[in-house]
Amino acid sequence: MELPDLAPLWLTLRLAGITMALLLVIGTPIAWWLAHSQSRLKPVIEALTALPLVLPPTVLGFYLLVMLSPKSLIGGAWLDLTGTTLTFSFLGLVVGSAIYSLPFTVQPLQAAFEGLGRGPLEAAAMLRAGPIDRFRTVVLPLSARGFLTAAVLSFAHTLGEFGVVLMLGGNIPGKTKVISIAIYEQVETINYADAHVLSAGLLLFSFLVLLFVYTVNRRFPVSVG
Repeated sequence: MELPDLAPLWLTLRLAGITMALLLVIGTPIAWWLAHSQSRLKPVIEALTALPLVLPPTVLGFYLLVMLSPKSLIGGAWLDLTGTTLTFSFLGLVVGSAIYSLPFTVQPLQAAFEGLGRGPLEAAAMLRAGPIDRFRTVVLPLSARGFLTAAVLSFAHTLGEFGVVLMLGGNIPGKTKVISIAIYEQVETINYADAHVLSAGLLLFSFLVLLFVYTVNRRFPVSVG
């Protein structure tokens, strides 16, 4: 039996890797603010970041399609600037994936930051460590498990997305055809053999990724204080 086309797999891994890195950059300050803010807007921001957990992916994908289309303010400005569209492009998938997987980054980081308490930071401040030094030498080491969980969950969640990428990117080989779309296409054409290979590979990979993070978290507990 011939192997199915693996191009969608590599495209999916690339999308998941870029999305994970982008979310760690974006999600860290959001999670830090949520963990320490007393603002009345905090519940609103928490609800907005968690919205992709309960919103149907096709609904999210539809509104992203509208928001990023060439006729919209954002999509039109991008088209004028670059000559390319955000919709039906790999960059558009990155934007959609980042929004879709945002809670899987923010929530583990927020929990890790809240679990630190004030003691370690106050001790570092008494030693005249600046905000950046405190974050680098205190927060990052003590929140390592939170960062690992956030990275793995955002990566794994992006691997399996379907509704958002279908609405926003369609099915363009080598550009927006990720593995979930490829599996759907194989099932639609009653090519169950290739669908089994792709699905089993994704299932095994997802299981191994989660097994890794749970094993690391169990073997290397982090104590605070």
